[in-house]
Amino acid sequence: MTSETISAEVGDPVNARILAVSEDKVQGFLPDPLGEIARVSGVALDVVVERIRAMLRAGTIRRVRQTLMATNLAPGSLVAWRVPAEKLQTAFDWMFQRDPFSGHVVIRSTDAQTAGSVYRLWTTLKVPQGFSMRKHCEHLMRQTGATAYKLMPARRLFALGVGHVRRKGMEPGSRADVPAEVLDTNIVQLSELDWQVLTPLKREFAPDEIVADLWRARAAEAGVSHDTFLAVGKSLNERRVIGRFSTFLEHVKPLATGEQVTKYNALFHWAVPAGREIEAGKEVGRHHIMTHAYWREGGAEFNGVNVMGVAHGTDKDVVLAHKAAIDAHLAEAGIPASYTNVFWGGRSEIKPSEIAPQAYAAWCEREGLDAEEMREKGA
Repeated sequence: MTSETISAEVGDPVNARILAVSEDKVQGFLPDPLGEIARVSGVALDVVVERIRAMLRAGTIRRVRQTLMATNLAPGSLVAWRVPAEKLQTAFDWMFQRDPFSGHVVIRSTDAQTAGSVYRLWTTLKVPQGFSMRKHCEHLMRQTGATAYKLMPARRLFALGVGHVRRKGMEPGSRADVPAEVLDTNIVQLSELDWQVLTPLKREFAPDEIVADLWRARAAEAGVSHDTFLAVGKSLNERRVIGRFSTFLEHVKPLATGEQVTKYNALFHWAVPAGREIEAGKEVGRHHIMTHAYWREGGAEFNGVNVMGVAHGTDKDVVLAHKAAIDAHLAEAGIPASYTNVFWGGRSEIKPSEIAPQAYAAWCEREGLDAEEMREKGA
């Protein structure tokens, strides 16, 4: 079968079986992640390799990479930006194109003017250990014309896994039998060897790099033996800094095939009583529709919001039905929400946030900044 005749469509039955596993079911670092996808999906390994290559070449899959629990590797935050309307698009472009430490860049809106609606631009930010998120944001304000920003670092995580294919057709209210696991955000210190392996480990794969023996070339890139590479990967996994091996779909823009994996990107907000954030987050996170759920403090700018989460879908009314089911479940669990809202995603771009200290120093030089002046006080 030639590459021209291999299906790259999400709806292809074989591709759907692969994607239902490869999007977010391969947790942690594995010596043979493609073999694991083959085992769980029931699709032969050579076909898994062939199909992932084809979907990556076609743009159905936008990237293949080993993800990290970056919240445990570098200080990070969700950031809401207040930007004058006439500067919103250029600010978006600057964040996406010129700041490698801003990952998700999304323009959001609400159905009605409410607290926080003036914050239209939303990003995720990571800065390497020792550097200041506040100083970084102040530089971004000067470059983009933003007039205010709100840092909302995650205090706890409750859900993290973007599996769009397996969520299609999911009924509102579908949830796990038990509350979600709580993940902390403690920073882990890494050695020089850890970084030596981690840098090529996290780099996304080109189509021709999708081979059965996936890590051998990355070990050579790291300048270590294959066994050492696998041992360090296992150690990083045990220290909970590894996320999952994942194929990421282009989930907002239409694909070359004409398919659209999802259309609506909804950021849900709840303000629950102080002291019950973890309890509420575990109840939100157990709902299968949630791709992310976390405890973040929105402050007065967002009516005291402290639990947030993200869900996607192709029908706005269905996304709202999922939200209503979660609202009802929180009420049944005796967790009142004094305020709730939905921030809908519009224009968006996603890239992995850079976290390496050397990369930050190089970026500072390009931006005409003194890297030492960008450090957190006392770091």
